Amino acid sequence: MAEVQGQTMKTGRPAQPTYTPDLPARITTPDTVKTRVGTLRFRDGAPDPATVQLAYDQIDFSRGMAAFVRGMSATSVYAICRGLEEAGVKPNGGIGITEQLMDARSLFLTPNTTTVYVLQCVNLHDGPMVVRVPPRALGPVDDADFRWVTDVGVTGPDKGAGGDYLFVPPGYTGTLPQQGFHIAKPRTNRLVVFYRVFVEQGDLAAATAQVKAKAAVFPLAEAATPPAGAFVNLSGVRFNTISANDFSFYEELNAVVQNEPADWVDPDTVGLYASIGIRKGQPFAPAPRLKATLTEAVAVGNAYARANAFASRDPRTRIFKERQWTTPFVGGSYQFLSGAERLLDARAQFFYLATGITPAMSDAKPGTGSAYALTVRDGDGRYLDGGRTYALTLPGPIPARNFWALTVYDNQTRSLLPTDQKAAGIDSLLPGLKTNADGGATVWFGPKPPPGQEANWVQTMPGKGYNLILRLYGPLEPWFNQTWQPGDLELQG
Repeated sequence: MAEVQGQTMKTGRPAQPTYTPDLPARITTPDTVKTRVGTLRFRDGAPDPATVQLAYDQIDFSRGMAAFVRGMSATSVYAICRGLEEAGVKPNGGIGITEQLMDARSLFLTPNTTTVYVLQCVNLHDGPMVVRVPPRALGPVDDADFRWVTDVGVTGPDKGAGGDYLFVPPGYTGTLPQQGFHIAKPRTNRLVVFYRVFVEQGDLAAATAQVKAKAAVFPLAEAATPPAGAFVNLSGVRFNTISANDFSFYEELNAVVQNEPADWVDPDTVGLYASIGIRKGQPFAPAPRLKATLTEAVAVGNAYARANAFASRDPRTRIFKERQWTTPFVGGSYQFLSGAERLLDARAQFFYLATGITPAMSDAKPGTGSAYALTVRDGDGRYLDGGRTYALTLPGPIPARNFWALTVYDNQTRSLLPTDQKAAGIDSLLPGLKTNADGGATVWFGPKPPPGQEANWVQTMPGKGYNLILRLYGPLEPWFNQTWQPGDLELQG
């Protein structure tokens, strides 16, 4: 049959080209595809204008949500340093200290109320900085992406003796001293330093005096005659250190990017932030359509973060098979690693709920460090209700060499639950605490104390959801081999 210009004379349809592959349907694009984002339309694989817009809106949304989940570690550091500065603790000079401990007037992710906190921010923009740490401190220094830089104090190189830590800016090429300092070279300019000083025999004044006698922060250039520390008592001060979960989150993230070297995080993450308009050296000014998309993305990202924190679908977060207690440290890695795998949900859970990271948090050894367990539910799996009364029994002997503590947190803020009780919890150092015959304790949670249980009662508020953290300071072997397990919160009445 004769052919003319690739068409058969009989049918008028294109003839098969001489060089034709076997074409699997799975590699082709249909003319119409119905999806969750709408109906996508193509002409022989080429998207129509509406499909182009849908695709770009979706990738902007996805990257905006990913930036929220990935970037919350960085904006958390930013929010801490911003909040401290608003409270009067200036970077590179100020030292915040909770002289009368922390309480719910300060918005701070999951603090404890039993130890004196020392908080300060360092910015290495202008050169190396020295942080002088007092004896018997305990805590980490983290960088602008909440990556661990070093511990100070008992678990740091000073081994609890105190000492001077020298932090060197990224890319610094100047001469450094050969001795007298514990030197660290972080990847970022901004650092957050926070350590605890334990209170012995209830003597807050002595713990505070120990800090004020030794702690300082100053440029290396002033090491020969360092200035005195500018201490700010943060106890009872209303200030916020929690990152945003609306569009302003991206403005916080942009402020971080502008302060840091271009390679402060890996190239893929730099590219993620740049893909939504956050680039070093450029203004962040998204067009109205992108701003609307990002506003929606952060709302869904926040929903994911809350689902991941309050209803984790990873069974490995459960510490005990028959209990409601959980941990974000799946596999015991402070870097949230399981072999070559980054545990993305575990990382997101930690940085949405908590402040600070150090290997000592996830890799405690019997008798040292701290162990943490979180619960958001009662023994029947229901969210905790501030208007109901629960009883929690810690069977004895409780495996804590130093002491144990239970602290309640507001589900909204992940900070201390506002009540009429300053401590927002209870601990084994509390005078008058009633213990059981086995050396354990039963603690009551509710709006009012059961008769006769005032010493073992933690107040909650009707209409407020809350979560609870158990801390064991100096956890002992029964915690690690799980021959000891805390009870669940059991609903009363």
